[in-house]
Amino acid sequence: MLVVFKVIIVLLLVYMVVNLFRALFSMLRNDPNKPPMSYYLGKRVGIAAIILIALIAAAYGGFLPLNPRPY
Repeated sequence: MLVVFKVIIVLLLVYMVVNLFRALFSMLRNDPNKPPMSYYLGKRVGIAAIILIALIAAAYGGFLPLNPRPY
């Protein structure tokens, strides 16, 4: 189950990078018929928030093992 969680996090990170490049191409083309650059950047920020919340919830719930303290 932990491997599935990690795969989902990696897929969300890849989706974030894809949206970053879509925003770049949207900025370069400047087509008024397509969504603006801020649409893709907003999706990227939303995905980052979802990843952060998922990691915090998994660590707090004991699902994601953290490194022990060195002392």
